[in-house]
Amino acid sequence: MNLQNPKKFKMLVDQAHEVALNVLRPISRKYDKAEHAYPKELDMLAALVDGMNQAGDGMNAGAAVNKRGDTSTGNKNGVNMSTALSIVEMCYGDTGLLLSMPRQGLGNSAIAAVANEEQLQRFNGVWAAMAITEPNCGSDSAAIRTTATKVDNEYILNGEKIFVTSGDRADAVVMWATLDKKLGRAAIKSFVVTKGTPGMTVERLEYKLGIKASDTATIRFENCRVPASNLLGNTEIDVAKGFAGVMETFDNTRPLVAAMAVGCAKAALERIKEIFKDQLDANYATPYLQCSHIAAQTYRMEAEWEAARLLMLKAAWMADNKQPNSREASISKAKAGRVCNEITLRCVELAASVGYNEDELLEKWARDSKILDIFEGTQQIQLLIIARRELGKSSSELK
Repeated sequence: MNLQNPKKFKMLVDQAHEVALNVLRPISRKYDKAEHAYPKELDMLAALVDGMNQAGDGMNAGAAVNKRGDTSTGNKNGVNMSTALSIVEMCYGDTGLLLSMPRQGLGNSAIAAVANEEQLQRFNGVWAAMAITEPNCGSDSAAIRTTATKVDNEYILNGEKIFVTSGDRADAVVMWATLDKKLGRAAIKSFVVTKGTPGMTVERLEYKLGIKASDTATIRFENCRVPASNLLGNTEIDVAKGFAGVMETFDNTRPLVAAMAVGCAKAALERIKEIFKDQLDANYATPYLQCSHIAAQTYRMEAEWEAARLLMLKAAWMADNKQPNSREASISKAKAGRVCNEITLRCVELAASVGYNEDELLEKWARDSKILDIFEGTQQIQLLIIARRELGKSSSELK
C-alpha cells in the first residue's frame, strides 16, 4: 500500500487542519467547561462541510463500506479514506466538538451501511445519532433486549438506550431492537426514530470525564410507534446471515474512531515536542540509546503513533476497495485507542505541572482520549474479535 496521503485529498486535509487550529482550538476549553451547552459556532462549519460533501469525497460520517453505484475495480481512495484523514485533523483540534458536528453522527454511518435506496434519499441531510447500548447490554450488542413489535404498517418500540452520543441534539436516532428474542442475533434490526416521535423520551444527559462538548443521552422508548418503512435495510430475518448485516456498521465506523484517536494523540505529541524542542534531535541523528530520557520517550511515542495511523489507513483503504475489513477495523481501533491513551497520559506526565493544569490543553486531551478506547467496542472486545478472525471461530465458539 502507498503510505503517503493521497494527493487528491491534500486540500481537504489542509482545510480540516486550518479549521482545527482556527475554529475548534479557540473554543475547546469554553465548551469543556460548559458541558451540555450546544456549540453554536459549529452551525456555519457544518454548512461548509455539507457543501464539500456534495461536491465529492469529503468528511462524511455516512461513508459506506460498499459505496453504492461504484463499479470500479482498480485501487481506490474514496470517501472512507477522505473521512478518516479529515477526522484526524478535526480531532487534532477537539474530539468533543467533532462529535458535536451536525449531520456527522454515527447513526448516519448506520444509514449508509444498511439502508435501501429509498431510505438513503429520505434520510439524506438528517443528523442521526446511534442508540445501541442498554443498561444490561454493553459490549455484547447481540444481547439487546429492546423490542420491536410489528402491528399493521408500524413497529412499536419498547426499551431503554444509554450513552447515546448526540442523543438530545440530533434530528433522529438509529436504534437497534430485536424482532424476536428467541431468534437471537439474526432478529436484531435498526430503526430510524425521528426526534419528537411520541413515546421517545430523553431521560437525562450524562456528566462525563471528557468530550464534554458532546452530549450523551439516555433515551426511553415506551410504546413508541414508527412507520414500518423506517426499519433500515432488509425486513426479513435471515438466520443464516445472522448479525452480519448489522455489524457492517461497525466495520465502517471503527476505522473512523481509530482516526479520532490518531488525531487526539497527534495533538498531544506535537505539543510535547514543542515544549521540549531544545532537547530533541529534529533530524533523528542521535542513536536511541544515547538520547535523553525525554527524547527516547518521545521517539517511542512517535513510532507507536505512526503504527496506529498506518493501521487506520489500511482499514479505511480496504473499505473503499470493497475488501472485507472486520479484522483490520478491529485491529486499527484497538491499536489507536490504546496508543492514544498512552500518549496523552505520558505527555501529561512528561510536562509535569504544565501538563496537569488548565493553562494547557494536555490534561483535556488526556481526559478526552479515554472514551476512544471504549466506545464502538472496548479494547477487550476488539481483541476478542481479532482472535475470532485469526482462529476462524464464531462468537459462540470463542467468548
